[in-house]
Amino acid sequence: MTFPNSFVWGVATSSYQIEGAPSQDGRGPSIWDTLCTVPGAVTDGSSGAVACDHYNRMPADVALMKSLGVNGYRFSVSWSRLFPTGDERREAKGFDFYDRLVDELLEAGIEPAMTLYHWDLPQALQDAGGWPDRGILPRFADYAYAIGERFGDRVTHFSPINEPWCVAWLGYGTGHHAPGIADRRLAVAAAHHTVVAHRLATQALNATAPAAQVGPVLNQSLPMVDDITDPFQMQAADQYDAVQNRFWMEAILRGRYPKTAVDVLGDDLKAVIKDGDLAPVAIDWLGLNYYNNARVGHRRLAGDNDPGDWLGTGATLTAQGPLTDMGWSINPQGLGDLLVRWYREYGSLVPRIRITENGCAYGDGVSHDGAVHDERRTNYLRDHLRSVERAIDSGAPVDGYYQWSLMDNFEWAFGYEKRFGIVHVDFDTQVRTIKDSGHWYSQVIASNGASLATP
Repeated sequence: MTFPNSFVWGVATSSYQIEGAPSQDGRGPSIWDTLCTVPGAVTDGSSGAVACDHYNRMPADVALMKSLGVNGYRFSVSWSRLFPTGDERREAKGFDFYDRLVDELLEAGIEPAMTLYHWDLPQALQDAGGWPDRGILPRFADYAYAIGERFGDRVTHFSPINEPWCVAWLGYGTGHHAPGIADRRLAVAAAHHTVVAHRLATQALNATAPAAQVGPVLNQSLPMVDDITDPFQMQAADQYDAVQNRFWMEAILRGRYPKTAVDVLGDDLKAVIKDGDLAPVAIDWLGLNYYNNARVGHRRLAGDNDPGDWLGTGATLTAQGPLTDMGWSINPQGLGDLLVRWYREYGSLVPRIRITENGCAYGDGVSHDGAVHDERRTNYLRDHLRSVERAIDSGAPVDGYYQWSLMDNFEWAFGYEKRFGIVHVDFDTQVRTIKDSGHWYSQVIASNGASLATP
């Protein structure tokens, strides 16, 4: 079992989850700084104020990546570290930090892949309306222009927005994520504006960094239907797929929304679309974040987690055990199915695919022997990478995989209760300990995937 010789074996993080230093060197407040002050918004009452202290420990963290043998690192930039109030005022020290990060990575032989936005909107822009307001669009375009201008000489891979579904539906639909608003109309407007913002950012990056490889990063999963003869369940599955997956795929690649999504979102969507908003965008690569599939059925089964009506269809969207600590089911075949699906449905419109996030939360701690024995994570990663290999064998143009996450970090509304890292972090001492899964992943990288054939 082998992967292409040029395959990128990477790890991924995001700024707010690891950097800390929320007011150091002129950084402005973000919506996550604000949400973390709201009682009950984060389950353990914590915040990302310290997180992994990566802002002050960055060289050592890059050295840690190098020791693992990774040749790719996907990270995000804190918008409010570069532009504290989201307007034209720059903070030079913020730009200098990411200059140093990029240079450290290149010196270590690690390809940087930069995400412009991973959910930490400057609070000043939220005060002005945030993602549901069209005023965000020129601001994001200007931000992308500045990123390309400053880093495009060294960074080749850019993604404008991480998981726009989460930006819209968790931030403005359910209120589970910052800014903590629950309003369907605002969520639909935010979803549409992420589509327009992706196009504007792509144009800005192409203008300032002609060699830039730009692509969307989308969180996706496939609906698994209990009974394909049940029209209600099939309807729920189609609606789920349209809003979760096809909404951004069709809008970005073909300049239109899928009919099912238009029917479901109705006037809320039609009201925010302006002339010229939708146009096909040529992407250089597609980033897929995959963790699990979703079960669609009428009945709650043993082991189900978080049942609920999906968009008023009468069917439930649930997770069926065994589950990770996030309550997510484990469906490695779904990752390969998605890779093959987009290769077959979109052909040359998707020239390359990278798995930009894939991983699992388990709370294994440091044992008496000083090691972290996280066999469940190793098994999860092995099974998903084998699914990727099968998809490549079926023709899917996959050229990279970024494990989520390099290290345990601030897991958004779950605080520090959920650990995704292949490196354990003691948040009291900031000591990093490579877990067994990290040592295993290092062997996979060294063999270019050949060791996956070993049971």
